[in-house]
Amino acid sequence: MINVTFVCFLSECYTVNGEDYRGRQNQTSLQGGKPCLFWNETFEHPYNTLKYPNGEGGLGAHNFCRNPDGDVRPWCYIADQEDGIYWKFCEIPSCQMPGILGCFKDNGHPPPLAESYQTSKTLTIQNCISFCRNQRYKLAGMESGYACFCGNDLDYHLRVPSLECSHVCFGDQQQPCGGDGHVIVFDSDGSVWWNYTSESGVIYSPDFPDKYSPGRVCYWTIQVPGASFIIFNVTFFSIMDQADMVELLDGYTNQVMNRFDGRNPPREIVNITTDFVILYFYSDRTNQAQGFSMIYQEDSDYEEANSTVEPPPGTTTEKSNASHNEKSSQILVITSSPGKPDTDMPVWTIYALAGLLTLTVLAMVAKLLLHVTVKSPTIPAISGAESCAQSSASEPWIIFYRPSTISLFKKKLKNHHSDLSPLVGN
Repeated sequence: MINVTFVCFLSECYTVNGEDYRGRQNQTSLQGGKPCLFWNETFEHPYNTLKYPNGEGGLGAHNFCRNPDGDVRPWCYIADQEDGIYWKFCEIPSCQMPGILGCFKDNGHPPPLAESYQTSKTLTIQNCISFCRNQRYKLAGMESGYACFCGNDLDYHLRVPSLECSHVCFGDQQQPCGGDGHVIVFDSDGSVWWNYTSESGVIYSPDFPDKYSPGRVCYWTIQVPGASFIIFNVTFFSIMDQADMVELLDGYTNQVMNRFDGRNPPREIVNITTDFVILYFYSDRTNQAQGFSMIYQEDSDYEEANSTVEPPPGTTTEKSNASHNEKSSQILVITSSPGKPDTDMPVWTIYALAGLLTLTVLAMVAKLLLHVTVKSPTIPAISGAESCAQSSASEPWIIFYRPSTISLFKKKLKNHHSDLSPLVGN
């Protein structure tokens, strides 16, 4: 049995650059940070609610950190300009994609990851992780935008704030690839079989954030003893077509509870009433895509919302709910059932309907009598004041109700590359 419900989830980040962050931090750092300006008051800068009034990039009448231009991490405008700089990155502890282990200082004796390395002028997070996975290392690190390091052990005493790893990758300027003397470290373990027994966790498709390869068959078991149900929230989903699929199965019966593919993506949070679930992923031998990320949580730590609650915002801000745009009309059906109606009808409506029914009956009787009078030769004609002019034959009135059509035109988002970006241009 599967139930679908809406649940209140905390705002976190599930993209590498925090582009999906919708949290409420409104200063550049929790300790001693500068306050952020409101997005609806920054009209002298490229990003504001006047230019993007429909919530693009998470902008609105607030001063929370956002990443509307796809930079390496969320940022905000500040009032105190330093050397002409009017914006700063935000240090947000909760905005870190699962799989990122943090930013670490490279002392050089030895570096945090010393087993293997390479340099590349086209370095990205994906190809560094792939490089380390192919050599069966569990950790992958990037430094200064072009260097990739691999290893299996990490000294967590060298961990520093994530802002130290804000250099862009040489191969992708929307990804962070460490900093000068600082390495950003990822878990590169691309396991396709894994057992989860904790109360919550994050599951990624194989090779994420790189594309999954063709011909993959993977499964993960999620077993939380004592849980009455397990909640699944798919935070990212990119599957090619119906041939590639993700399934949630009952761990005890192997019955398929839910199935997602390229034509049937997940649209809401899923609640499965069991404490043992199997997550199955299959890709055919032709397709590749970025895959999925999914968080699960046993029921006790989340608060169920009443009726309908808006799902958490994803990486895109232009997604619309089709049910809001559908046109609908209401048909009022009046029956002669003696039973009690579902809703109370106003008294004046009853009187009006009764009067209309009476007039209809009288009109029909009058028309019948007039017909008999014309056809019968024995009935004398009525003249003078007693005569009544017969109106033309009345046609039944038909009332057509056509609901008004409301067309919603999505405002075309201006390409931010045409703006003079305050983030990458400098």
